[in-house]
Amino acid sequence: MTNLKEIRIRIASVQSTQKITSAMKLVSASKLRHAQYAILNLKPYSCKLNTILENLSSSADIACGNPLFATREPENVALIVITSNKGLCGAFNSNIIKEVHQVAHEEYAHQLQTGKLKMICIGRKAVEYLQKNYEIMYANESLLDHPNFEEVSKIASDLLNDFTQKKIDKIAIIYNSFVNAATQKITLEDYLPVANVHKEFSQKTRIANYIFEPSPEIFMNELIPKILKLQLYKALLDSIAAEHGARMTAMAKATESALEILKDLKLKYNNARQATITNELNEIVGGAETLKN
Repeated sequence: MTNLKEIRIRIASVQSTQKITSAMKLVSASKLRHAQYAILNLKPYSCKLNTILENLSSSADIACGNPLFATREPENVALIVITSNKGLCGAFNSNIIKEVHQVAHEEYAHQLQTGKLKMICIGRKAVEYLQKNYEIMYANESLLDHPNFEEVSKIASDLLNDFTQKKIDKIAIIYNSFVNAATQKITLEDYLPVANVHKEFSQKTRIANYIFEPSPEIFMNELIPKILKLQLYKALLDSIAAEHGARMTAMAKATESALEILKDLKLKYNNARQATITNELNEIVGGAETLKN
């Protein structure tokens, strides 16, 4: 009877967990639709702006005059790390943390040893994992719950000022990009200087020279900050969509695993119950034989 009671408690616990994982799957699926709609609508606009920037950069000699194109020896490096605020999304956060450790120790080992590698964390999980081994320059958790372009623009503006004032020599972004609901791709993008972002540009895709009013230099000075702000905002939306997709997939797998566990537990419960009934019948028959003798 003790064994039956333990199995019943375990069945009730698994059923409760199954209800929770199923509900979380539905919530993530609903949030994924909105996040997917936002990022899929933003990507064409962002890609077009990058194409315009690449065409202008190839046709106008403005790299020397714009400080955002300046390539310096990367003594001070900042990594923008985007994770989630919550767990239960599979390897979504752990993959990002592994990538950060790998990049820090392989590409920026000197900066890490001298204390000139700083982290800009967007997401609670990034702060929890990285604050033990790295210096946190800036942290924000509210952006993931309420993505706001104005707030992202402020962060980007501060980074642009730090770069132009030579407080930071290089900035990169590490995040999960959204491929589909079941697939997320770890992405490492150079953020500043701009020349590293658009260093590969095919001659075939260059457009002809146009007459600009105002000049291409002035046009670029206005366009580059907007593109950089949009690039950071796109990375944020990409990570949010990838997070909901990862959590939906993880909760779907957890629900399926709960169903398999319930099948095994119910089978064990029926076998144990049948064994208990058989033992009781044997005791009754044995008692009756004893009375006859």
